[in-house]
Amino acid sequence: METKKNFCSCRLAAHQESGRVRWCVGHEKDWQIKLKRMVFVPIILLPIVIFIVFLTRYTAVASGNDKNIISMKKFDETELLEDEDRRDLLKDARTSYAPEILNNNTDIKRRQKREVTLHQENFTDYEELRNDTDLEYYKHLESKTLQWTLSLPLDQDGNELFETDQSQTTPPYLNNSDALFWNSRLNYEEIRELQASTMRKYMNESADPCEDFYEYACGNWNKYHTIPADRTSYDTFEMLRENLDIVLRNLLSEAMDEEYYFTNTTFNRTMGAVDKARFFYRSCMNEERLESRGEKPLIKLLDELGGWPIIQSDWDDTNFKLEELMANLKLYNNDILITEWIGPDIINSKNYIIQIDQTTLGLPGRSYFLDPSYSKYLRAYKVFILAVASILGAPLNEAIQDVNDVITFETKLANIMVPSENRRNVTDLYLKTSIGALQKIFPQFDWVHYFSIVLGKEVDLEEPIACYCMDFLHKLFDIIAHTPPRTISNYLIWRFVRHRTNNLDKRFLMAKQRFYHVLFGREKSPPRWQFCVSQVNSNMGMALGSLFVKKYFDENSKNDTLEMTKRLQEAFRLILKENKWLGDDTKDYARMKIDKMNLKIGYPDFLLDQDELSEKYYDVDAHPQYFFENTLSILRHLTRIEQKKIGTEVNKTTWGTAPAVVNAYYSRNKNQIIFPAGILQPPFYHKHFPKSLNFGGIGVVIGHEITHGFDDKGRLFDHYGNLQQWWKEDSIYNFHQRAKCMIDQYNSYIIPDVDTYMDGFITQGENIADNGGLKQAFKAYEMWLKQNPDVDETLPGINLTGRQLFFLNFAQVWCGKQRIDTVKSRLKVAVHAPGIFRVIGSLSNSEDFAKIYNCPPDSGMNPSEKCSLW
Repeated sequence: METKKNFCSCRLAAHQESGRVRWCVGHEKDWQIKLKRMVFVPIILLPIVIFIVFLTRYTAVASGNDKNIISMKKFDETELLEDEDRRDLLKDARTSYAPEILNNNTDIKRRQKREVTLHQENFTDYEELRNDTDLEYYKHLESKTLQWTLSLPLDQDGNELFETDQSQTTPPYLNNSDALFWNSRLNYEEIRELQASTMRKYMNESADPCEDFYEYACGNWNKYHTIPADRTSYDTFEMLRENLDIVLRNLLSEAMDEEYYFTNTTFNRTMGAVDKARFFYRSCMNEERLESRGEKPLIKLLDELGGWPIIQSDWDDTNFKLEELMANLKLYNNDILITEWIGPDIINSKNYIIQIDQTTLGLPGRSYFLDPSYSKYLRAYKVFILAVASILGAPLNEAIQDVNDVITFETKLANIMVPSENRRNVTDLYLKTSIGALQKIFPQFDWVHYFSIVLGKEVDLEEPIACYCMDFLHKLFDIIAHTPPRTISNYLIWRFVRHRTNNLDKRFLMAKQRFYHVLFGREKSPPRWQFCVSQVNSNMGMALGSLFVKKYFDENSKNDTLEMTKRLQEAFRLILKENKWLGDDTKDYARMKIDKMNLKIGYPDFLLDQDELSEKYYDVDAHPQYFFENTLSILRHLTRIEQKKIGTEVNKTTWGTAPAVVNAYYSRNKNQIIFPAGILQPPFYHKHFPKSLNFGGIGVVIGHEITHGFDDKGRLFDHYGNLQQWWKEDSIYNFHQRAKCMIDQYNSYIIPDVDTYMDGFITQGENIADNGGLKQAFKAYEMWLKQNPDVDETLPGINLTGRQLFFLNFAQVWCGKQRIDTVKSRLKVAVHAPGIFRVIGSLSNSEDFAKIYNCPPDSGMNPSEKCSLW
C-alpha cells in the first residue's frame, strides 16, 4: 500500500528520551527520504538552513552536537498571557489574590448592563502640562530646591497635598472599632458581637439581595470609609494591611542594643536576621540622616557606574559599554532593555534555567507611550525625569533635550514590544537556546561578557537559555545601533535612578509623589513609618515574618486552615465526579493534580530557627545610619541568591512568600498553594467565627487558588508543574465553550465613568477561579454542616442563617473604592475584575446562592443563563 505524501512540520511531540528530542517524521518511501537528504543536506547549504532555523518562531537553538534545534508542540491558540500575569507565569507561574477594587453606587437590575459609578474624591488634578519644547516652563523648576510653580492641589482644609507625612502616629482612618485583631484579646462572645456589628453597618438592608447583592452587602460601606489621601484605593484588603502594618511597626521599633553591634560604624555580619531587619527599619526612619546626606550616596554610585550623562554635560562615550552597564545594573536586581532571571524551566520544572524576555517600561504599559489618550501621563513622566535630574544638578537647557531623547527611545521600545494579545501562547514564545547560540545570532551584543558579570563566573557557551522574545531582540538591537550611546546610557541609568529615589531625602520623594498624583490620583505619600515597614517587608520579609509569627500567629489557625483546605480539595473531587463535559482521561489527570497539590499555610518552619534564618541573610549589611547602602546590600543579596540556582534542582517544597502579607497565591510550575499568616484574620478567618464566615472568607480564597490549577493557564501545567498537554481535544473544546460563556458575561459589565466595558478576556483566569472557589467552598461548608448539625452558625443581631451568612461574608470581602485615575491606569493591565463584579458575576452563576436567598427566576441575581466551569 502506497504511503501518502506527508511533509511533516517538525513540530515536537514534547517527548525527550535520554536527553534527545524525538522528531515528527513523515511516512514517506525510502527513495523519497534519500532524495530529500541528497538535496537539502549538502555542506554548502548548512549555514543557510541553520540561519533560517534561528529566525523561525517555532524553533529553538542550542549549541553543540546533535542538540542544534529544539522545538515545542504548540498549544491552544486562544491562550492569552497579558504582560502583568505573564511575568508571574514565566518567573514563578504564580497568581495573586489581591484585588483591584472599584467603588459602586448602583441599583442597575440586569447583569447585561450592570454599571459601576466611580467615586471621585475631593482632589484637583495637575494643571495641563505644557508642551515639552516650552523651555520657559521647565525653567520654573529650580535645581536643588524644587520650587515648583505648578499649582499645588489642595484638600478641603487648604493644605498642600504633596507633603510626606512624618508622623508616626496611627492614621485617623485606622482608629475604628474593627481594627487590630492581631492585638485583640477578645473572647468568643465579644468577637462574634464585634463581627456582627461590623457586618450590619456595611449592609444596606433596604436593597433587594436578589436584584443587587453587592448593594445589599456593601451599600453602606462608603458611609464609613473614604479613600485616604495617601492611597489610590481603599478596601478590605487595604484595611487589613494597615492593621498588620501597625503590628509590624511595633515589632520593628522594639528597643535593641545598637552599641553592642557597632563600633566606628563597622558593619557586623554576625548579626542575627531579626536585628538586621530592625536596623534596616531604623535606617529608613532616620530622616535627619537622609536629609544631611542628600544625593551624595547616589552620586557616588553613579560615578562607579560610569556617570549619568544627563547631569554631566562633559560625559564621554568613549568608555561606554552597553553590556557592562546592563550587567552591573542587573547586579542590583534591575532588568532594563532585557528582562533576565533564573527560574524553573517551564517544560522541565525541576531544573533551573536562565530565562530572558522583552523589557518592561517606566510606565505601566506600552499604551502609555503609544496611545494619544495617555499623553497626560507621558508628560508627567517627562517632568518626573527632569525633576530628579535637576535635583542631581543637571544643567537645565541640556537636560530638556536629553529627556526628550530618552522618551523618544523608550517610545521606540514600546513600539517593538509584542502586545499581550499577540502573546497568546507561551509555547509559541518559548525558544530553548544557549549563550553560545545567542552570541552567533546577535554578535552585536557581547552575551558572554554580560552573563559573566551577572552570574559572577566564567560562563559555558552551552549553558541553556529559555528565550521568549526573539522578535523583540532583533528589533531591539536595530534600534540600539541607530541610537547615540548618550541616550542609551541616560535611559539605563534613569530606570535605575528612579527606584533609588525611594532611598533618598524628601526632595526625591516629593518629585515621585507629584508623578504618582497624575498617574494614580494619590494625594499624599504614605506616612514615613508605613513606607519603612513596607520596605522591610518587601526586602527582608522572612526576618520580619519571624518576629510576627512568634508573637501573634496562632497555630490553631494553621491547623484549621489545613483542615479546611482538605475539605475544599474533597469538594473539588466531587465536582470533578459530577462533571459531564470533561473526558474520563482528563478527569483522572485532574484528580492526580489535585492530589499532588502542595499546601503551604502560615509560614515556613525555618523562621523559628534563628540560626537557619540568620544564615539566609548572612551577606546582608544593615546599619541604622545608611538606608541607601542597606538597600543596595539587599539587592546584591537577592542577585547572589539567584546566581546560586544555576546548576541546581528546584526545591518545590520551599516557601517563596513573606508570611506577614495579606494575600494568597498559587504557583503553576510548583503546583503549590500558599496562604501566608497575614491573611488569616477577619473577615477571612477567626477561630471564634461561625464556620459559615470562615468558609465564606478564607474557604473561598482556598477554593479560588485550587481552581487556578485548572483555569485557562493553570490547565496547561501538569501535576509536576511542567508545561504539558494533558487534556484531550474534546475536553479542551468544551472548556473553551464554557470559558467563552464567562468571557461574554464579564464583557457585558460596563464602567461608565471611564467609558469602557470590562475586559472579560484578560480577566478570565481570575473569574474562573472566583466562580470555582465559591462553588467549592459552599459545597465544603455543606459537607461540614452534615457532620455538625447542631452547631450555632448565626451571629447576634443578624437575622440570617449560616448558609446566608456564608454568601454575605464572601461579598463583604470586596467592599471598597478606587480613584478614577487609578482605574484608568489599570484598565489595560488588570487581571482581576472590579470588586462588584467579582461578587455579582460569581453569585449570579451560583445555583446554591439563588436557592439559599430564594431568588425568583430571571431576577437580577438569578438569570436563566448561567456560566459554569468548575
